[in-house]
Amino acid sequence: FTDNIFVGRFGLHVRYRDGPQLRRDHGRALRERGCRSEEQFREVLREIEAEVQRRKQLIHQSVERRAIISKCYKPKHPEVYTLQDSFLAPEFLEIVRFCTSPGADLQGLLSYLESFSDKRIYRLPVFTEEFCQAFVDELENFEQSDMPKGRPNTMNNYGVLLNELGMDEPFLTPLRERLLPVTALLYPELGGACLDSHKAFVVKYSLHEDLDLSSHYDNAEVTLNVSLGKDFTEGNLYFGDFSQDPTPVPRYIEVQHVGGRGLLHRGGQIHGALPIASGERWNLIVWMRSSAIRNQLCPMCRRKPELVEAEGFGDGFTEPLGEEVPQTVNLCALG
Repeated sequence: FTDNIFVGRFGLHVRYRDGPQLRRDHGRALRERGCRSEEQFREVLREIEAEVQRRKQLIHQSVERRAIISKCYKPKHPEVYTLQDSFLAPEFLEIVRFCTSPGADLQGLLSYLESFSDKRIYRLPVFTEEFCQAFVDELENFEQSDMPKGRPNTMNNYGVLLNELGMDEPFLTPLRERLLPVTALLYPELGGACLDSHKAFVVKYSLHEDLDLSSHYDNAEVTLNVSLGKDFTEGNLYFGDFSQDPTPVPRYIEVQHVGGRGLLHRGGQIHGALPIASGERWNLIVWMRSSAIRNQLCPMCRRKPELVEAEGFGDGFTEPLGEEVPQTVNLCALG
C-alpha cells in the first residue's frame, strides 16, 4: 500500500512507513466500506495510486501558478493584500486588547463572544463591511481574469488559494498572530498560544456551482471561518461531534453566517455547510496549525510523524532538533 505523507511548514514532509500492521489496517477499512473481491481491491488501489500521483504534483503546480500570478496579474484593490487595522472590526480590536491585558482569562473573554452549545464554537466580529466588499470585489476580479487558478481542496470546486495571490505574509500571518491571544485562552490544549502556520483560502457557493459542503473535519488545530458576503439565504453551517469523540447518535447544531463575523472552532470538529437557497456566499477559511501539537501526532491519520524536506507552510510540521530527516515524497494531505 502507499505511504501516508503530509507537507510541512518549515520545508518538511511527513512520512509513515508501510508495514504488515498498516496493510491490515487498510484492508480492514476497505472491507468495512464494502470492498470484498480481489478485483474490487485492485480497482481501489488503482484509484489510490492515481490520487497519490496527483497529490505529489500539487505543491509544484501551486508554485508555478503563484509565479505567473505575481508577474502577470494586476490587482483591482491592491490595498487589501496587506492587513490594516482599518480592515478589522472595532469589536475585534477590543477583544484582542482584552486578551493581551493583565489578568485576562477565559471567562472574561467569553463575555465578548457568542458561544454555541457545548461544542466550543464561538462567533466574533472580524472585518468591517467595507473591507468585505472590497475583498470580494478583488476576488471576483481575479476569478474573471485569465490567470491560472488552484482550487482550495478536493471538496470545494470554486474559490481561491490565497497563498497563490501572495497574501500569506502581508495579510494572513499578521491576522493569525493577532488571533493568538484569543486562541490561547479558548484552545490551550490544541496549541492555541503557538499556532505557527496556516493554510488559507476563500470558498464560493452559488446556485449553479457549489451549493453545500459535506461533513468533514479540517487539517488544522483551530479553524477561523469568516463570512465575507454577498447576499444569500440559507446555507447555515452545522456541527456534530469532535472527530476523536464520536457518539452513537451525533448531536448536530446549526449556526448562521453573519457578514463580517467569524466562527472559531476546533479543526477536528465534524462540520459541513447546508445548501444555500439563493444568492452567492464567499467565506474566508484559515486553517491554523501548531507544530508543537502535530509534531507529536498527525491530526489526520493519528500516527507519529516522520519528516522530510518540503516547500512553504505546507501542513504545519517542523523538524525536531537533532533528528535525521528521512527521504520521501508528499502524498497524504487531506485538503
